[in-house]
Amino acid sequence: MKALTTTLLLCLLYTANEAAKILYVMPFTAASHYISQKDLAMELAKRGHEVYAITSHKEVDPPTTYHQIMVERKSVWDAFFTEEEKPNIFSMLDLSFAQFQNLMYVIGKFNNDLVFNSTEVQTFLKEDHKFDLVINELFFQESLYMFAHKYQAPLVLVTTFGNSVKGNFYGRNPLQLATVYHEYGVSPDPLSFIGRLSNFYYALYDLFVTKFFYMPELEALAQHHFKDLSQPLPSLEQLAANASLVLMNSHFSIDTPTAYLPNYIEVGCLNHPKEPKPLPKDLQKVLDSAKNGVVYLSFGSNVQSKDLSKDRLEGFLKVFGELKETVLMKWEDDSVPNIPKNVVLRKWFPQKDVLAHPNIKLFIGHGGLLGLQETIVAGVPILGVPVFGDQYLNILATVQNGHGELLEYKNINEENLRTVINKMLTNKRYKEKALEVSIRFKDRPMNGIDTAVWWIEYVIRHKGADFIKTPALKLGFIQYHMLDVYLFLVVLLLVPFIVLSKILSLFKSKKTQLVEKKKQKKN
Repeated sequence: MKALTTTLLLCLLYTANEAAKILYVMPFTAASHYISQKDLAMELAKRGHEVYAITSHKEVDPPTTYHQIMVERKSVWDAFFTEEEKPNIFSMLDLSFAQFQNLMYVIGKFNNDLVFNSTEVQTFLKEDHKFDLVINELFFQESLYMFAHKYQAPLVLVTTFGNSVKGNFYGRNPLQLATVYHEYGVSPDPLSFIGRLSNFYYALYDLFVTKFFYMPELEALAQHHFKDLSQPLPSLEQLAANASLVLMNSHFSIDTPTAYLPNYIEVGCLNHPKEPKPLPKDLQKVLDSAKNGVVYLSFGSNVQSKDLSKDRLEGFLKVFGELKETVLMKWEDDSVPNIPKNVVLRKWFPQKDVLAHPNIKLFIGHGGLLGLQETIVAGVPILGVPVFGDQYLNILATVQNGHGELLEYKNINEENLRTVINKMLTNKRYKEKALEVSIRFKDRPMNGIDTAVWWIEYVIRHKGADFIKTPALKLGFIQYHMLDVYLFLVVLLLVPFIVLSKILSLFKSKKTQLVEKKKQKKN
């Protein structure tokens, strides 16, 4: 008994010594971004760390070690448009790459402003806190990286969309533009000449506008809200480059295999628990009684089914009514269309738990990474209708891996829907591939959350773990890209060539003069 008491006491002392105070900055208002990260924040709190979360999504019953600093819930659409002027989300399909990027810069500036102007954040900034670590989402929130400088704490960046061109650029991770596509790029064949040329343009445009137009605005914002700190403040680029870790919501089993520095860690699918939760009884009954299987349609939180054009909605409902399968359809409006008997409409479904049900045969979605990873974990084929952002490339990867199909919004009609849905429901290859991809996605030493927590605690234990950062951070752009060395070699090769050319030219000139003199003597 005494030995047991001693062991427990030692464990408690160890936990107390290892517990850290962490600031987790995840204020982006989109629900999918929060859902992708909240389980990591909660897990850190459950393991004894004091977690302070700057967030726009309030948890009702969090752990006692989880503290919430609330950001005002204000949509970017509400800020810039009246109710009548708000664009249909599917109109985003008409935007070029540059137009979409420019929109994201506006949204980024808006969200950074929103955080600093929130009452609870302003109060928090005035309080006296010390943190062992700052975690920040790597998604148009660069001015918030200054929290790491304010608290003199290591910075960990988390992506909710996988690999990132800007994240690679700032941290000196190789861009690998021949094989690693820009997260918002669109190309049916990324490895082709046109695909690689397009990718070069995407990366160049993003990095140029970010550096010379977007970042200066955020620098000014950070300077204003952190003006009480000792000057000069580090640049936001320096803070991003000096991040101890970049945790990426990707995994080589489903994403493009990529070369990463030691502090770039793949933690794909942070949001998935080890076991699905029980479904509501009425929904459980619907799924259990669907003897012919279930088709599940949801376009997520940002893209909504109610925004489908009338003809496309009618096409979906007509084809769904012809199926022997039951159809679950996320429908956000109060006005309910004339629906077939086999279609069940709800404003919300517990998606992870629905997908885990063995009767689910097909998922139809927009290709957001959150829903896609949940589908992969469940081993369910996906029919993707990408709308914006990384969705096109996400769905393209499922096509290449054999467990998905891509249907562009402009091509949605009754005939195309009937063809592709029936093909995916009757061809066993899609389900077999989905299960194969699911197995390899889950086949790793630790799941995404455990991997992320281990590396976060590693950085805390080693006071920022500067030794895993690349020495390339000490080099400027010219030195890192070896431009000075190349210039030296060019000069080294050119000088002898120029000297030799001059000597030969001199000899030629002398020879010409001698020949002329001989001619003159003969004359």
